[in-house]
Amino acid sequence: MRSLVFLTLFCVAALARAEDPAPPRLRSTAEQRDELGVTVYSGGFGLIRETRTLVLSKGRSEVEFGGVAGTIQPETVQVHAVGSTPAMRVLEQNYQYDLLSPAKLLEKYVGRTVRVHRFSETKGRDEERDAVVLSAGEPPILRVGDEITWAFPGRISFPEIPKTLIARPTLVWLVDSTAERQKVEVSYLASQLSWKADYVLVVNDTDTVGDLNGWVTLDNRSGAAYANAKVQLVAGDVNRIQPAVQKDRMIYAAESRAAVAPPQFREEGLFEYHLYTLERPATLLENEQKQIALLEASGVKLAKRLVLRGEPAYFRMQTGELGATSKIAVSLEFENREADRLGQPLPKGIVRVYKRDQSGGRQFLGEDEIDHTPRDERVRIRVGDAFDVIGERKQMEYKVIGSCRSESAWQIDLRNRKDERVEVDVVEPASGDWEIVSSSQKATKEDARTFSFRVPVPARGSARVEYRVRVRWC
Repeated sequence: MRSLVFLTLFCVAALARAEDPAPPRLRSTAEQRDELGVTVYSGGFGLIRETRTLVLSKGRSEVEFGGVAGTIQPETVQVHAVGSTPAMRVLEQNYQYDLLSPAKLLEKYVGRTVRVHRFSETKGRDEERDAVVLSAGEPPILRVGDEITWAFPGRISFPEIPKTLIARPTLVWLVDSTAERQKVEVSYLASQLSWKADYVLVVNDTDTVGDLNGWVTLDNRSGAAYANAKVQLVAGDVNRIQPAVQKDRMIYAAESRAAVAPPQFREEGLFEYHLYTLERPATLLENEQKQIALLEASGVKLAKRLVLRGEPAYFRMQTGELGATSKIAVSLEFENREADRLGQPLPKGIVRVYKRDQSGGRQFLGEDEIDHTPRDERVRIRVGDAFDVIGERKQMEYKVIGSCRSESAWQIDLRNRKDERVEVDVVEPASGDWEIVSSSQKATKEDARTFSFRVPVPARGSARVEYRVRVRWC
């Protein structure tokens, strides 16, 4: 008898649970945001943070949290109830990304009835018939009456949109709340949000001083728009685990330039990186590039270097004359310090160099990419190769003096066709163990692998460096 009573109670409870109504489904849209912040990393992803006040039902309910990025990483979503006594718990999260499209709509209607419309020239209007979708391929296969067709010459209409198809990616939470309103903070990572820095350096007539302007280009391809957001940028190499198949994309389109504006970012240290915060809210539209001024510095002291650089292989074989002439690289250098009107960390980016011609027009000289550069460090920009300064390198002698050991004699001629005196740095990466036996000019040891000569060359004149070196490379 006791077992029968227990069984009866169990069945009643199970029936009651089966008849429990589904929790109400509530919706929260992007227009209901209270605050929004976007932190974009130089690795091509971003952190989205926002707060909203949710209108809930007491007890359990489902919440559609719309307006999230299409490239969201659902596993990174964090939900925090704001307040001293949070009254809401998230029991379950679903990420719905089965997006509405003609192909998806046909797939959901396989085996179901739709309406097909074909224009009748005799009647001058569409004729409608019922059809069953047999396959959602391209083209779809339909049963129209007693016929099966795969290229129906008309359009298809559907009675409704299946509930499993949505227009935009959406988070759906099952929540348990003791209050009917709850303020929550939500954050997640999303890909295809990127930024890069670009710089414009305009040098003066003597190439000794320049004006440097920095720009930030934001690129939003994340599948969502961010209106009136607090925008922050992180400069530095943040370690991330990349999936084996799909990696974050970084796509940069052609850039445009606006008039120079004063700096608008506040910089601060963050862990081992640097954080730049835009001092005003900004709107990042979907599939939009936005440029914002990063820095502006005038009167930056510049040093121009002309460098003739050798190769380690030159010292390991008999080469003779290495071509008629050698290119001499031209670079501009400056110190990133307050005394030179800079002194803030410079994010990685491309520096484009310009100079005004005699008529006042600005001409492009060259470009180079700099890495993330802390303050008080030297920045070097390789602009191009010298036109009027020529180098010629000859191996005058070569002999093997042992296993992996050689001794060679070199003659380097420098010719200056300009109207002013120049200095050329002859940089020789000998590699291995090296010893200068003799030289016509003083050599400087740059590091364990390299020595160099600083050679003055008079206007419309020439200079020569001769030296003998012994090298062991194994």
